[in-house]
Amino acid sequence: QVHLVESGGGLVQAGGSLRLSCAASGSPFRLNVMGWYRQAPGKQRELVATITISGKTNYVDSVKGRFTISRDNTKNTVLLQMNSLKPEDTAVYYCYVLTSMPSWGQGTQVTVSS
Repeated sequence: QVHLVESGGGLVQAGGSLRLSCAASGSPFRLNVMGWYRQAPGKQRELVATITISGKTNYVDSVKGRFTISRDNTKNTVLLQMNSLKPEDTAVYYCYVLTSMPSWGQGTQVTVSS
């Protein structure tokens, strides 16, 4: 199973920026898809952004133009640059990797104050 270590969450004022990082290890398979999901209190976990091994990206509409996902295939890392943060972006953000099966990180808290 893939081991995922996330970093970069925290508290920021609305309009600010944060960068999340996730490092994957332990998989003998290709990391076909890497990405981020989030879960706000009382809500279901939702996709934020994903990126394939070839670099194709996908974003939820609410973050388009504000968040940018990228990956380094040589280091098995995925980054999420979050700009123009809004209070509604407050959630626990989970790193996600798809090989032969999905794997999830432990989550990192992002809090955006108004």
